[in-house]
Amino acid sequence: MQFSVAIVVALFSASLFAKSESLSGPAPDFSLPTGKDKTLALSELKGDVVMINFWASWCGPCREEMPLLQDLYQKYKKLGFTVYGVNVDFKPKDAEALLESAKVTFPIGYDSKNKISELYKIDSMPSTIMVDRKGNMRFLHRGYKPGYEQDYEKQIRQLIRE
Repeated sequence: MQFSVAIVVALFSASLFAKSESLSGPAPDFSLPTGKDKTLALSELKGDVVMINFWASWCGPCREEMPLLQDLYQKYKKLGFTVYGVNVDFKPKDAEALLESAKVTFPIGYDSKNKISELYKIDSMPSTIMVDRKGNMRFLHRGYKPGYEQDYEKQIRQLIRE
């Protein structure tokens, strides 16, 4: 009995530290308000490699990751890459200070009712889904630790070349 409990604990712990997993299938389309009397649908970005990043202002790793996502966006946007940030705060104003301090210029949609998070079965913050130019989900990252941005960059390059 103790042995099987140890195995379950080990598997659970390993899943917490997994950097990314492969995905397949079309990314479900969604449209969110961007806070400027506009909405942005994922389908409008088809043809680009899209990093969908689910985040919240209260999430420490999200705050740490945000400037790095901005750097990746700046570096690869001319090659057909974009980041679509999906904020899950109940009040969009809670996100604004972080967006200003990180000088975020990529699109942010506000999912205050968590409908899109539920659609994508998001269970941790931050969570990042990489979508190829054809609109298919390719990679899922749960959480963030320093160094994950290197994996993101490798996957961005791979998907841009396809």
